[in-house]
Amino acid sequence: MADEKKNPKKGQINIELDEQVAQGTYSNLAIINHSVSEFVVDFVNIMPGTPKSKVKSRIILTPQHAKRLVKALNENVKRFENAHGVIKDYEQPSIPINFGPTGQA
Repeated sequence: MADEKKNPKKGQINIELDEQVAQGTYSNLAIINHSVSEFVVDFVNIMPGTPKSKVKSRIILTPQHAKRLVKALNENVKRFENAHGVIKDYEQPSIPINFGPTGQA
């Protein structure tokens, strides 16, 4: 077992998760932008009655990884709904978001 940690089997990736990252960051809004070469997903936590919020995390993906993420999320939502029932999609009021001028990478 200890040898496996030192020398992972061929084709396996050793991924570490430190304590701070393991705590996670809550987000109730994702803002997605893209250019020809990348997708940028900004995760935000908006609190009711608060006029200003900050991006808590930004993930930058290649178009291929973005498509794989969408596929993986769809598969996991289906598994979740099979186990726990349909996730209700409540109507959300539109949130005016202004980041200023937009550009391309």
